[in-house]
Amino acid sequence: MYFLPEKLDEYVVAHSENEPELLQQLTRETYQKILQPIMLSGPYQGRVLSMISKLVRPKTILELGTFTGYATLCLAEGLQKDGEIHTIDINEELEDFQRKYFDLSGFGSQIYQHIGSALDIIPKLESKFDLVFIDADKPNYVNYFNLIIDQLNPSGIILSDNVLWHGKVVEPLKDKDISTKVLLDYNELLKNDPRVETVLLPIRDGLTISRKK
Repeated sequence: MYFLPEKLDEYVVAHSENEPELLQQLTRETYQKILQPIMLSGPYQGRVLSMISKLVRPKTILELGTFTGYATLCLAEGLQKDGEIHTIDINEELEDFQRKYFDLSGFGSQIYQHIGSALDIIPKLESKFDLVFIDADKPNYVNYFNLIIDQLNPSGIILSDNVLWHGKVVEPLKDKDISTKVLLDYNELLKNDPRVETVLLPIRDGLTISRKK
């Protein structure tokens, strides 16, 4: 989803940092071999994630929703030298694909893959996190927030993707549209929860930055 006119969007991309070659390769192979390649973060949002991670300089990152590992590698660019990423995805069929690119990136030893339900895995992780990226199943966004907020370090950052949901958040809500209903609740939660301060950015399909107070 694009909220800027096409020419202006192209200008923004052209005057932002270039996409690394390895991520271009990952994108090509994803489109060749993997269903729903549109789920990739993409070059512009990837550079935004990379920049935020470099500003935060996290020692520990949690990612919910790995897909083919594009955003994982963008976030890894800001890791401290002894830092680590825990990334969770429900689809075990993508594990080898992810690992190939993780190891090619040079961050392989810092990236820990977890396969299964994030609701089951998160409580078992003993780490406290400096940066969390939520880009998983939308009906569980509120549940994910409630699980991770106590595992987020003070001044830690939560990045939440797809929070504008193709513009559906400002359209009449359909009775059976669970994802949009939860995202509406989630956006209200981030706005009103006293534990975080939040800015919603109209980047691609909506990206929220929330900082734990």
